[in-house]
Amino acid sequence: MSVIPDEKNPTPTNQVQSDELRAQIFQRLHPHAYLDRFLTEGVRPDGRTPEEWRDVFINVGSISTANGSALVRIGGTTIICGVKAEIAEPELDTPDQGFLVPNIDLPAICSPKFKPGPPSEEAQVLSERLNAALVSTQLLPLTRLCIEPGRSVWCLYVDATCINYDGNAFDAALLAMVAALRNTTLPECTYNEETGRTTCRSRTARRPLPLNEDKVIVGLSFGVVPTPSIPMGLDTSEGKNTSRTTGPILLADPTAFEEPLLARVVTVVVDVQGRVVSVEGGVCGKSGADHDEDEGSTFIEKSLQAAQARAKILHQLLR
Repeated sequence: MSVIPDEKNPTPTNQVQSDELRAQIFQRLHPHAYLDRFLTEGVRPDGRTPEEWRDVFINVGSISTANGSALVRIGGTTIICGVKAEIAEPELDTPDQGFLVPNIDLPAICSPKFKPGPPSEEAQVLSERLNAALVSTQLLPLTRLCIEPGRSVWCLYVDATCINYDGNAFDAALLAMVAALRNTTLPECTYNEETGRTTCRSRTARRPLPLNEDKVIVGLSFGVVPTPSIPMGLDTSEGKNTSRTTGPILLADPTAFEEPLLARVVTVVVDVQGRVVSVEGGVCGKSGADHDEDEGSTFIEKSLQAAQARAKILHQLLR
């Protein structure tokens, strides 16, 4: 027997469902105001404070068919990375250097924002940033991938795939790639001058990659929320029916909901010794033009301090 709910006297369950629906509608129609309501209370929609990071989980060796692999989860963002090693001929101008080819895939299955088809522009830019971070830091000098100068070298394909996307893909992807490289092992190989072939002794003990352990890096990203205002009539706080504003706020580890609302983004790469390797920053859309250079410098300084403190925890997880 079915019972028609009484709209005049809703049950607690129906009231909760109704409130949740209203919140979802308000979030879609007024995302800036929705976020601002939380930030004025010192929290974010997911319950974190502005400076709080999401939980991090790392599991290595999850792909048995790869030379090395890792799965990383930062909050709701999950990325799996596998390293595949192949033997190739070196470039003529660099006969003693191998190849390191990082790449990330953002498939449609990980988020509605990505469409099926060729790699999106966001995925291509992200791959370039990851390549710059790994190569410039000399985490793995390419000369250590040489088997025989001018004849044979290792080519490492570091392929990461996003399984679930909830923002801050760079930090998760870089962490997954570094963890996978630390998990990678290669067989002993020799080059035969007479036959012109490289032979690998698969039955012998495999050796780990000769990484520079003092140059292991992690990425830490931040976002600056512009000064959003709650339109008149939407502010339900007591005694207020006029639009109000809050100042720009620095958010650590932004989510997929927060990313489109950011005015500035800052990414800091820190090595295991706490040294800042690189800093990337930029404005997002027209809202980023509302902040002056002094304000941007202040946010960068705050980001550097927070990044160095957080990097210690991530480096401990990588060990």
